[in-house]
Amino acid sequence: MSTILDTIVAHKRQEVASRRELVPVKLLETSLYFNSQPLSLRKYLLREGGSGLIAEFKRKSPSKGWINQYAPVERTTLGYMQAGAAALSILTDAEFFGGKNEDLTTARKFNFCPILRKDFVVDEYQILEAKSIGADAVLLIAAVLTPAEIDTLGRLARSLGLEVLLEVHDGEELARSINADAVNLIGVNNRNLHDFSLSLDTSMALAEAIPSEFVKVSESGISTAAAIGQLREVGYRGFLLGEAFMRHARPERACAMLVQEIAALPKPETAVA
Repeated sequence: MSTILDTIVAHKRQEVASRRELVPVKLLETSLYFNSQPLSLRKYLLREGGSGLIAEFKRKSPSKGWINQYAPVERTTLGYMQAGAAALSILTDAEFFGGKNEDLTTARKFNFCPILRKDFVVDEYQILEAKSIGADAVLLIAAVLTPAEIDTLGRLARSLGLEVLLEVHDGEELARSINADAVNLIGVNNRNLHDFSLSLDTSMALAEAIPSEFVKVSESGISTAAAIGQLREVGYRGFLLGEAFMRHARPERACAMLVQEIAALPKPETAVA
């Protein structure tokens, strides 16, 4: 059965081919960020006393349409960081999520925490592009990549100093995609790709199957400190929230309220070095 991911990936391959012609790799390599030392998403998520939040800037989504069309990148992302988010996630896909590369570059100028480039990576060009626009980490989605592609793309990213968050949706994707040489963190997306339903049971069910060497991240469908507390109990240290913040007029204020509630939770045991 075809999913929205199939549509997005088909469009992305065309988009990347066009961008490669417009901005060749040699031009990407002239960016002031290309030779900079990225921040470690893994370390920031594991910081003692930290929130573990990866706060996302996302204007729209295929399932919801426009969520927050007018939120300013600078104010929102800086507000996220000042509120206590451990890291940022910036959507750079234009067609389906209303983002652009400039959103990430703007966030980079004003923030001193790790930034995940959230996009649909299908080509090595996008890894080089992520480095050139100031990202510290990239997302690889197991549902649209073969194990060989994950290995190639992940190794390239890590050779550039970027960290790699591998996103899985079920146990089958996890089993075939685990690669300690190419991946630093494993994210479980709680969204069903076929009907867009959300359930934290997905993260709960896969927690034990994720080897302890990887930082575990739960993505989508999280909106309360109580949910984060439950996820911490089974080993998750990263929590990616986008819509839960962005549906508010001031997303950064919603983030600040959740950070305060997280601070009252029992401290997680450090399970990953």
